[in-house]
Amino acid sequence: MQKKIIALAVAGLVSGAAFAQSNVTIYGAADVTFDNVKAGGASTLVVDLDGAGGDAANTFTNLNQPARNRVSANSSFLGFKGAEDLGGGLKAVFQFEGGVANDAAGAFNFNRDSYVGVAGGFGTVAAGILTGPTRALGVAMAPFAGATGITANSAIIGKLGGATLAGVNPYYANPNTGGNDNTIANYQGLLGALGYCASSGTCTSLFDTRWNNALAYISPNMSGFTVTVAYVANENKTRDDVANKLNTWGYDVGVKYENGPIMAALTQNEARLGDNFGTKATDTRLGAKYDFGMGTVGLLWDRVKVSDNGGTDKRTAWFLPVTFNVGGNGKIIAQYGRAGDITNTSDTGAKMFALGYEHSLSKRTIVKAVYSQITNEAAAYYDFGVNAVGGILPGADPKGFQIGVRHSF
Repeated sequence: MQKKIIALAVAGLVSGAAFAQSNVTIYGAADVTFDNVKAGGASTLVVDLDGAGGDAANTFTNLNQPARNRVSANSSFLGFKGAEDLGGGLKAVFQFEGGVANDAAGAFNFNRDSYVGVAGGFGTVAAGILTGPTRALGVAMAPFAGATGITANSAIIGKLGGATLAGVNPYYANPNTGGNDNTIANYQGLLGALGYCASSGTCTSLFDTRWNNALAYISPNMSGFTVTVAYVANENKTRDDVANKLNTWGYDVGVKYENGPIMAALTQNEARLGDNFGTKATDTRLGAKYDFGMGTVGLLWDRVKVSDNGGTDKRTAWFLPVTFNVGGNGKIIAQYGRAGDITNTSDTGAKMFALGYEHSLSKRTIVKAVYSQITNEAAAYYDFGVNAVGGILPGADPKGFQIGVRHSF
């Protein structure tokens, strides 16, 4: 009740009577950890200077990232949500949610799920910045609090050899094909097109990012089943006669069953760039989790496929998350995941292992200690999905530990 009164007071300062009939709640999470991270074992990198068949190249060694300390905000956020009864069983619903950089300058923007919609017996229709069912399944299967930090399964799922696939055509961004690719900086720049990640940055895949310009329908609960269908609008569409035409759109569909101790879901997400190469990226996920009282166990399967008129690449990954309650307020958490090789490309797989302990000081506050590591094969460069080590080149293995506090309100 106190939060609602405060929220209404704040809303009143902004818009007068506009919120007078809405039920508004302020909520969020503050999650800060002290980290130590590093990446060792990078492969020797040979960058081709004169194309296939040539003999000019630069060789780079000692490409590891040294151990360093940092303080991290692990997806801390602040949100406002509410509903208004419209009568006849209808409600207007809204949410504005933004990330808070409470480890640095305290930057804030509404870059998380923010939407307006209508809800009723038919379900909910919403438009804005939305989490699709594919991303939601990845989050639901993450065993660590908040599905964030260096333990998040988004380090592996949805990616292709480490590439996040954000607006990328992988067949035309080959870092070993001539030109001016004679420096490690240029090589990193080309990897950037594929999802090369910055230090302490977000390094999630295209499929594990919230959709902008999205419209979604969420069905009512039908004996434990819900269906979600989302569409991403082609707002960037260009004329067909431009040199680099685009017409990017996508869809995300999911079916979820949740009843008692069982949760299971199947999702399909596809993005089409509408470029000159017909680039299309697809992610299919299947996940199930069982709560046996003293803990949980689950299995997540993830298949990525990227294709254009130059060919098709596929990669399959899976995760096994486990939790076990100890001492009433404690929880031991572990997960193991593995990404296979990209089709016809050897040494592009990776393994991930994470182990942690969370202790509840109250219903809203936990202290935690976690360790996580990714073991990349010689041609893979997977990095942590949230608060990446950064600068990971093929073969380097990110490792790190975090200790900290998470408070939800």
